[in-house]
Amino acid sequence: MYKYFTREEFVCQATGENKIEDELILALDELREACGFPFVITSGYRSPQHPIELSKPKAGAHAQGIAADIAVSSGVQRHTIVKKAIELGFTGIGVAGGFVHVDIRSTDAPVMWTYG
Repeated sequence: MYKYFTREEFVCQATGENKIEDELILALDELREACGFPFVITSGYRSPQHPIELSKPKAGAHAQGIAADIAVSSGVQRHTIVKKAIELGFTGIGVAGGFVHVDIRSTDAPVMWTYG
């Protein structure tokens, strides 16, 4: 069903649950194809019981199964992922030193942020 990913790559690291949405994995397949280099998913689905989600006022896109963090090892990779994610219609993009967060949240106003 997927060209570059398996569902197992998106399992919650805290609970072992996996409620990742097929729509996200298919979108990531397109993004991977457009970027032309392999992706390592560092975080996919996060149960609402995951420590990161519990620390938030409201569980985020990972807990909805619509977000993933992609490891990056260079500024070129980071730029390429962000550029192609925008072109392909990802609506949430977070940029960190070692990863790029992408999600497919429903919104009329796409958002981008940095981690500080």
